[in-house]
Amino acid sequence: METFSELTISEPLSRAISEVGYTKPSPIQAQALPILLGAATDFIGLAATGTGKTAAFGIPLLEKIDPKLKAVQVLILCPTRELSLQVSGQINLLGKHLGIRSLPIYGGAGYGEQLRGLREGMQVVIGTPGRLIDHLERGTLKLDAVKVVVLDEADEMISMGFREDMETILEKTPRDNSNIWLFSATMSPSVRRVADQFLKKPKMVQVNRTEMLSATVEQSYFMTQEKNKPEILCKLIDAADDFFGLIFCQTKALVMDLTRYLAEHGYKADCLHGDMSQCDREIAMSKFRAKKIKILVCTDVAARGLDVKDVSHVINFSIPRELDNYVHRIGRTARSGKSGFAMSFVTPAHSHLLDKIERMTKSRIIEGVIPTRRAIAAKKISGVLQILAEQKNHTRAIEIMDESWKKAVIDMDSKEIAARFLTMMFPEVFADEGRPAMVRADMPLDRGVEGRSDRSERSNRSERSDRPERNKRYSDGAARRERREDRAPRGDRNLNNERDSGGKYPSRPRASR
Repeated sequence: METFSELTISEPLSRAISEVGYTKPSPIQAQALPILLGAATDFIGLAATGTGKTAAFGIPLLEKIDPKLKAVQVLILCPTRELSLQVSGQINLLGKHLGIRSLPIYGGAGYGEQLRGLREGMQVVIGTPGRLIDHLERGTLKLDAVKVVVLDEADEMISMGFREDMETILEKTPRDNSNIWLFSATMSPSVRRVADQFLKKPKMVQVNRTEMLSATVEQSYFMTQEKNKPEILCKLIDAADDFFGLIFCQTKALVMDLTRYLAEHGYKADCLHGDMSQCDREIAMSKFRAKKIKILVCTDVAARGLDVKDVSHVINFSIPRELDNYVHRIGRTARSGKSGFAMSFVTPAHSHLLDKIERMTKSRIIEGVIPTRRAIAAKKISGVLQILAEQKNHTRAIEIMDESWKKAVIDMDSKEIAARFLTMMFPEVFADEGRPAMVRADMPLDRGVEGRSDRSERSNRSERSDRPERNKRYSDGAARRERREDRAPRGDRNLNNERDSGGKYPSRPRASR
């Protein structure tokens, strides 16, 4: 399949695909669409975040819906509110000429619109597991007419502790006339268990690991000490032509501290973490999408499901301990054939994680070169030169300059005046010393982040999957917490659980590359 025009689909859907601008299918779309548009079947699709999975299942499920039947015919499970809204928006675009609209259902929002949409007979319901179960238990969501259940980002839902909720929903779905389509970036043992338990003879498409990372993303790492990361981050931002990026940190506390540090140094930055209310999250995302802020500092949990166009950089301020998260993170740049940069800050104690990431992704991560202050200064002043030459109202400034100005510059030549002007514009570039260290609000100044006893800062204790009892207790508890909080009509709290798997890796130098 080379183009979408090859698909045998209805004219209204074909017209919507053209209007959205789809022309050449991505690998997952090219392989999945012919299968899902054919005979009814259970299905597994493995591909990274940002590879077009929504269209891969959205197009065929729209073809299967009866617009005249006012009942839920498709149920799509997503790990986060943001992804639910994004998938809903995409389904609405593709289904607009068919008269099909979707209903997003998620916690942190009022029940009014959700109940109204269910009563009106929306054919597609998209939501987070906790709120969906809430509606099922209330009797407001009925699955009798469901033809397809889609598990979108199944590995993410399981890693967030929603496996029990997923299984509950699947158990309540009549299987006589319905199919399950499972989409995931990885096939972890937990995802495999869900597939083995609920899917019947599924057909499977897997995008190769080498294709799971965009060919246009440039991966690099910077070996450094924890205390030097903020200064290096600022240098990389300053050296970029037009930085518009996501910065990932391991904990909420670090997210807030780094956001504060960047704002204090003149950068337009905001943050996204699990303690933020739904309203604050939407405001931050709205500003980022509109490019009113160019930097969004976030945690993995809070950023799951984000889909923002033209992200130029993804920076791992904290390298992910859950290695699959690396694929999810950098999948947010270099989309639709555009170039992008994925940069990771690595301390010597965690250098071995780079080798694991390279083996997992079958890709090469090169060592980056930290820009010098001189190179950054040259870049900044070259950008000012054209602006200076284009100034048209400078004569007005000359007219209002009094004798004190003339006396001040009488002994300066033009080069010195220009140099003083540039020093005034970019004081941080020409200062005698670099920027001050970032002060952590939750720890003494003389302690490094690596020394924290905070569980979320600690690396993965080898493999948590080798400890099934403890892992089950954690997953079940997280699922219960999410379900309890997801039902609450108050702010967005169900993403508060951002505990990273514990443990410390032994320190050892990175092997020669």
